Amino acid sequence: MKSLAEVFADAGRPLLMPYAVGGYPDMESCARILRTYREAGADLIEIGIPFSDPLADGPVIQAASTVALARGVRPGDVLELAARAASEGARIVLLSYLNTILAFGPERFFAKCGQSGVLGVVVPDLPVEEAAELQAQAKEWSVDMILLVAPTSTDARLRRITAAASGFIYCVSTTGVTGARATLRSDLPSFLERVRQYTKLPLAVGFGVSTVEQVAAVAAYADGVIIGSALVDMVAKNSDFASSLTAIREYLGNARATLVAGSPH
Repeated sequence: MKSLAEVFADAGRPLLMPYAVGGYPDMESCARILRTYREAGADLIEIGIPFSDPLADGPVIQAASTVALARGVRPGDVLELAARAASEGARIVLLSYLNTILAFGPERFFAKCGQSGVLGVVVPDLPVEEAAELQAQAKEWSVDMILLVAPTSTDARLRRITAAASGFIYCVSTTGVTGARATLRSDLPSFLERVRQYTKLPLAVGFGVSTVEQVAAVAAYADGVIIGSALVDMVAKNSDFASSLTAIREYLGNARATLVAGSPH
């Protein structure tokens, strides 16, 4: 199984990284969504573990998490989804809030991740000051702990986070929560340029990327483009699930074509 570093290095272009809420709208439908992502050309798939208080998530992902939790989806179920997708050839990263990992038991959680083929875990509410112990447990199972940086991060904080990071750096495109946005910050390129001063790790941009045009714009200066709310919303707003899969496949196909056509940065 390839590491995240190898996945980025082998691609030779920015990665297409769609996100799904684990177990939404139900377990079997979510498995079909993950399969559609892979078949449409996703390079790396991020699966969120539903959480009751997802502070970093906007209304679309919060609503999907609420539905999944109401259906009884638990972290173990999402790990099973991840294992199933990985066995079909998908490369998987999980997103989990810290309390979920602590309640599950960190050693058990990262062991399950490693056994399930999960390459990395994004923990949006984990400060770098508290990351070392979890990182050590993750490393035992060859799982990267993905740390986040934001446009508001000071240079001193960027230096500290990038020094502790592995896999890739999750670059938050804007302040606030996740969610599709009509425009992206004009200073996003300069923000990534600032991050690159402190690390050679790949930089993936998330929070707010929603249109194929935005994917192309971000790909000009990032190593990965994370798309979440726009895809989850396609399922939420379409009463016919098969139609939502068709829309997802078309959207991701166009996004991938944009990434493949673009010149390596």
